[in-house]
Amino acid sequence: MLIGVLGASGDVGLASAQALLTLGVTELRLGGRDAVKGAHCVQVLQQQWRQARLQWVAADFTDAKALAAFARGCDVLLNCAGPSWRVGARAAHAALQADAHYVDAAGHMHLDPGQWRGRCAVLDAGLQPGLTGLLPRWLAEQAFTQVRSLTSYFGLRDHFTAVAADDFLHGAVDGSSEPLAAWRNGRCSRALRRQRQMSVPCFPGQVHLLPYLNLEGERLAMDLNLEVGQWFNVITDGYVLKALDQAHGLPRADAVQRLCEASRLDLSGQAPFVTLLLQLDGVYHEQALTRSLVLSGAGNAALTGAMAAATVISVVEGEIRSGCHAAAEALPPAASLERLLRTSAIRALNLLHSPLDQLHAAEEGCL
Repeated sequence: MLIGVLGASGDVGLASAQALLTLGVTELRLGGRDAVKGAHCVQVLQQQWRQARLQWVAADFTDAKALAAFARGCDVLLNCAGPSWRVGARAAHAALQADAHYVDAAGHMHLDPGQWRGRCAVLDAGLQPGLTGLLPRWLAEQAFTQVRSLTSYFGLRDHFTAVAADDFLHGAVDGSSEPLAAWRNGRCSRALRRQRQMSVPCFPGQVHLLPYLNLEGERLAMDLNLEVGQWFNVITDGYVLKALDQAHGLPRADAVQRLCEASRLDLSGQAPFVTLLLQLDGVYHEQALTRSLVLSGAGNAALTGAMAAATVISVVEGEIRSGCHAAAEALPPAASLERLLRTSAIRALNLLHSPLDQLHAAEEGCL
């Protein structure tokens, strides 16, 4: 079973390769534009997984012939190259030509389901969207007859690479996410407001809450038949918040550079974190029920890579039917979470039988 990882020398690509090897994959074809970085990537992986069969193949997503050659012979092609909006459907088309399954750690492109008979293409197989849509489904399976409301707080303090910053900024303008919107038995624009200097359990200090409703949340609300759904990006006070506020008035290249620099400044002397808080309220056979979840992660790249790897494993195991899917909707929640926990990307995952507001905040997060 040969898995191809495109963009393997980047943060997410390397994390994906590490997670795949941890989950038992023994043969990887690693690809990217920089041969020097590629050699280092192979060396790093081979030191820990000496029995793994690893190969590096030069591949640039703008070169159709090179991309086709990279995909040829792969059972699954995992795309971690970016920015995702620039890659578009190029890697997916290479997978089609090679008769391979396709997994994309991001990927918001439209694919024709009719072309994927006998194979599957799984998009949005990263942290957000991806894991942020899978975990509520897992939580809903635990004890609910019906979920009525969902509240989510997601935030991180981590470094932005240029690729990650570009994709993040593009997501703010591509129509996939609507600021201030929420779910009220349907999409409700301007239902919430931005909140400053708030105290949220498990987040350090005072934070800013930026409400939004994206396509992942909307599909989740429909799948769970929610009455109320509200999602918040949690931003710690600092340079990143200022960079985001200024980004809309700058050329994309300048905004990307400022966001990268701002993330490095915010990390100076501070511990990185990824935190996701979820609360579901509903009923179990007419009895009121609340369940909450607290996830602490090792970092954006680590969690994105682990989610992408878990998706590849699910494809290999035949757990996803043919066609085109979003990862959060297609993955088996329990089996996928078990695989994610086998990687080092999740530091802690706590299931609570109480509302989030009963949590006590600690100075640097939840203990």
